[in-house]
Amino acid sequence: MTDLPIHAVLPDLLAALAQQPNAVLIAPPGAGKTTTVATALLRESWCTGTVILLSPRRVAARAAAERMADLLGEAPGETVGYLTRLDSKRSARTRVLVMTEAIFVATILADPELAGVSAVLFDEAHERHLDSDLGLALALEAQGVLREDLRVVVMSATLDGTRFAALMPDCAVIESAGKAHPLRLRWLGSSPQLRTEQAMANAIALAWAEEEGDILAFLPGVRDIDRTAEILAQRLPTALVLPLHGQVEPAGQRAAIRRDVQGRRRVVLATAIAETSLTLDGVRVVVDAGLSRRAEFDKVAGVTRLVTTRASQAAAAQRAGRAARQGPGVAYRLWEEAAHAGRAPFDPPEILNTDLAPLALTLAQWGAGDPAAMAWIDPPPAAAMAAARGALVALGALDGEGRITAHGRAMARLPMEPALAHMLLFAARHGAAQDAARLALLLQERGLGGSGEDLARRFDRWQGDRGTRADASRKLAARWAAAADREARGAPVGFDKLSPNGPLTKTNSSPPVRPELVEGRQNNVARNAARPPLAVLLAEAFPDRIARARSASGEEWLSSGGRGYRLDPASPLATARWLVIGDAQGEAKGARIMSALALDEDDVTTWLAHRLEQRHSLTWNAAEGRVEARLERRLGAIVLARVPDPAPDPAAVAALLLDVVRREGLEALPLGQAARALLTRGRYAGLPALDEGALLADLEEWLAPLLAGRRDLAVSAGKLHEALESRLDWNERQTLDRLAPAQYRSPAGTSHAIDYAHEGGPAVELRVQALFGLDRHPMIGQPPRPLLLSLTSPAGRPIQTTADLPAFWRGSWRDVVKDMKGRYPRHRWPDQPWAEDPSLKTRNAFEASRKS
Repeated sequence: MTDLPIHAVLPDLLAALAQQPNAVLIAPPGAGKTTTVATALLRESWCTGTVILLSPRRVAARAAAERMADLLGEAPGETVGYLTRLDSKRSARTRVLVMTEAIFVATILADPELAGVSAVLFDEAHERHLDSDLGLALALEAQGVLREDLRVVVMSATLDGTRFAALMPDCAVIESAGKAHPLRLRWLGSSPQLRTEQAMANAIALAWAEEEGDILAFLPGVRDIDRTAEILAQRLPTALVLPLHGQVEPAGQRAAIRRDVQGRRRVVLATAIAETSLTLDGVRVVVDAGLSRRAEFDKVAGVTRLVTTRASQAAAAQRAGRAARQGPGVAYRLWEEAAHAGRAPFDPPEILNTDLAPLALTLAQWGAGDPAAMAWIDPPPAAAMAAARGALVALGALDGEGRITAHGRAMARLPMEPALAHMLLFAARHGAAQDAARLALLLQERGLGGSGEDLARRFDRWQGDRGTRADASRKLAARWAAAADREARGAPVGFDKLSPNGPLTKTNSSPPVRPELVEGRQNNVARNAARPPLAVLLAEAFPDRIARARSASGEEWLSSGGRGYRLDPASPLATARWLVIGDAQGEAKGARIMSALALDEDDVTTWLAHRLEQRHSLTWNAAEGRVEARLERRLGAIVLARVPDPAPDPAAVAALLLDVVRREGLEALPLGQAARALLTRGRYAGLPALDEGALLADLEEWLAPLLAGRRDLAVSAGKLHEALESRLDWNERQTLDRLAPAQYRSPAGTSHAIDYAHEGGPAVELRVQALFGLDRHPMIGQPPRPLLLSLTSPAGRPIQTTADLPAFWRGSWRDVVKDMKGRYPRHRWPDQPWAEDPSLKTRNAFEASRKS
């Protein structure tokens, strides 16, 4: 193994670590960094303890340890050991311990000094898993505060490693070349009309016929691998087709990694698990579907869902490089060369799109006052961290100030995500730790118990499975259950007491529910005295995923968190009325239920009684124009019962009425003529107090007092006018009367209301005789503008509308006189009206009054 490229730079790395604590090693796949660096450190004088090598995946961790042990001529568990969740081999002699990143985070939390550890190596750090970023931040902080002698080495396959160096004080950057085996690329192009497994089977068959050596094929998921394997069984009956993913038994994984002992040619169907870390002996051909399946946290739906996307350029390069690690190779790509540049350069870091509740709990346990001050390449997004802390507060893991509680510390000591840890502690306090531990593992380990939406069936199948993986999983669950039982021996944390019926009740439980809301409720003490069912345990972990059917077919579901879900009507769960959802995929508005447990309706009102609440519900009935008050018994967004509320909160009713007015505007109010006239005058005068926006903003001040004791908006028009008028002080009233007077007083002494809503501007209607003697047009407002005059006959019929009275007198008045004299001979129709005295009297009455 002396010909590995890493040996050329290994002396530089060792020399750097002898003088300084940190280093970044940039080495492409195949350089030998994974299997060489850790054991080389054991010979250094400063390395008196254990070297921890972190691997992103369990398969890679075990394979790396077995390879290093083989190079030393030993069995795993002697000088080199490994530690994963389902499998471990180590002893008192172990000096190099390969572990997954998540286990390292738990290790450093339990012992921040990392006593007995001389170095921590972060392998494949460029993949940017959340636990890798977190583990590095914790290790650097521990190094700076507690362990100046601790060596931290980041090993990356890309030049992105220089970003890591910027985080690490006194850091050397060492770069190794890779092997220069020729690599040929064949671009097969995409086939949208074919399913992934069909296109891949075609490409693998082509490579089998045209190339030599074993074939490594990359597919996005386990289902794609299984379907491709079925097709290849017919197409290539002589090929040794081997799957490689996390659900394969260790023996099967070893068979996929190593050459066949009988010399048979292999086709290894792998997920992204084989992109890095692993060297598959004998592989000379890579067939790449160009797809990646990664977990993304849907913040709206509150679930982590698997999404299939195009593999990044970096991932494609890593995959293709598998073919040329041991000699010349070829990579078949199922996409067009011209489209390659359009792919993302790198996969996004997990910290940017994953559920940060585990991170928030870890940092709270660590005592990180300001997480942003820690060493992150990409800091956790503030909004996602805030949401994560909120979820932890709801679980009782953090207090209102964001500090970790005793319950949260107990959760953090369990090796699982916070929600499942909370579930396990809840179960332990009810004698159901074993069930909860197995359920937690079933949710985390894909493939246990087979497939299907019904978690109960998978749970039962797993219990009856006597395979190696199933047995190892049960043993792990037993260890989790024992740990939870130890934690539960203390007083329950985050809860006040056990209710008489068994379930825990929160100290901030809702007020008692009224009797009419609990018709049909079962108080089954004997039932609750038993251990909680699996569905109740899952509900404790994910209370927002309790769902009730809202369609007879069982296809549509509403969750307590207010989100809609969909279920295949052919599912065995479709006949249930209640479910607790374990996993869902798809868009938030209609995510598909992938796994769930049926929940007995009696358990909702007994075991989950502490999650029920009584809520006063108010709605606006637009058809009847009034507020409807209901008293509801709810489980989150799910209404269990609803009755009329005879005594709703008056303030809440008034607030809803005000909201209706804000939404619909002042037209929602029964404004009378006087109030409407006041508002139009106010708008014309430019008074802010009568502006509709200001009125809507100040509803609590002027309208709320009028709504006291009401459930409708039928306030009297007079009171509304008074309330609006009271908004004006003395100066504003003077301004209103000056700029927008309510009446126009004619030369004849008559008063006429001014219409400020007229489309032509302020207008007044009056008999033409009332304006006799006036030779200047009336003006209004500031700046002054003509008052539109609607002139009528003595009978009130329209004669003329004018904004220029002098021009009217001297113009069309002659035509008016000709017409009016014949119709109204008793009234005055002078040739020069501007020179006449104004009066509405008839001619004779006017003459008589002048003589008198």
